[in-house]
Amino acid sequence: MWLESKKIVVVGGTTGMGLSAALAFVREGAQVVVVGRNPESCTTAEKQLDGNGLAMSGDASDPQTSPQAIALCQQIFGGFDGLYHVAGGSGRRFGDGPLHDITLEGWNYTVNLNLTSMMLSNQAAVRAFRAQGGGGVILNMGSVLGSRPSPAYFGTHAYAAMKSAVIGFSKSVAAYYANDNIRVNVIAPALVETPMAQRATKDDTIMAFTKTKQPLDGGRIGQPDDLDGAAVYFMSDYSAFTTGQVLTVDGGWSVSEGQI
Repeated sequence: MWLESKKIVVVGGTTGMGLSAALAFVREGAQVVVVGRNPESCTTAEKQLDGNGLAMSGDASDPQTSPQAIALCQQIFGGFDGLYHVAGGSGRRFGDGPLHDITLEGWNYTVNLNLTSMMLSNQAAVRAFRAQGGGGVILNMGSVLGSRPSPAYFGTHAYAAMKSAVIGFSKSVAAYYANDNIRVNVIAPALVETPMAQRATKDDTIMAFTKTKQPLDGGRIGQPDDLDGAAVYFMSDYSAFTTGQVLTVDGGWSVSEGQI
């Protein structure tokens, strides 16, 4: 029970990697509040949490959402120990892409979805931790594309910029609040089978490339639960002396060339 008695908020926690982590947190003894935009996903997620969690509908880029989720966690579960920010995604259909094709709408959408939402949740968490005293932990979702680009099939330059910014932001925040015993770390996955990955998963050529780019375990796309162990570690007291770090969970992406 690595997370016994921990009270955790997962922003972007009603589907995919966020929900998988929330379920893992509960299995390890935590109580959770998960936040998602889709009310139906919230209902489904709360049922899966089986009495150990609550789901709240809200947009992560709304300044009120994360403070409300943290307050709910404090009121219902009696405390707040950790934030896992998973919310984010591709802006491709709004105009992200290679630099010469990026639209201003696509850029701004991608910034808001990935970076502004994270700033808001992290700000709310830091304010809550400082008000409580005793520290706390923040875990942010990055991407291998923030440091290891792959131009043939994954050329969304705004998204790459935002995920690189997640690292710089997290390290800077980690340094500033270390004296408050507030820890901030990043998980950076490669291609994982989530709703955001449908463009890739439905393309046989991209899947063949991924098999060589992520060669671990026979060569495959990642699954949401591949990240659960790392998330549990960072939210637990076993990582109490770890801050400002980036753990890449990528099936070998960052050390493999990939064959087109």
